Amino acid sequence: METPTATHTHHVLDRLLNPVRDVLTPEVARAIADLRADAATQERLDDLAERHHEGRLSPDELAEYQALVGGVNLIAVLQAKARSVLKTRPSA
Repeated sequence: METPTATHTHHVLDRLLNPVRDVLTPEVARAIADLRADAATQERLDDLAERHHEGRLSPDELAEYQALVGGVNLIAVLQAKARSVLKTRPSA
């Protein structure tokens, strides 16, 4: 269940990103839907996440972790928008 803050954030991102969705070609949408973090970034994220859950992050590491999580969430929303494009316009 989403918190009120998460729901608000979701709606804000929808308002910001719906215009992006509307201009995506199927090729670009496919590329966005297939995006994955590179190995080094994923490894760093995994390390920070583990240490965050253990309460062992410095203030700088916490800021880095929060930035990474925010970026991952933004990309996830973009990917959802891209997948919606692919459902309605599967190929050019």
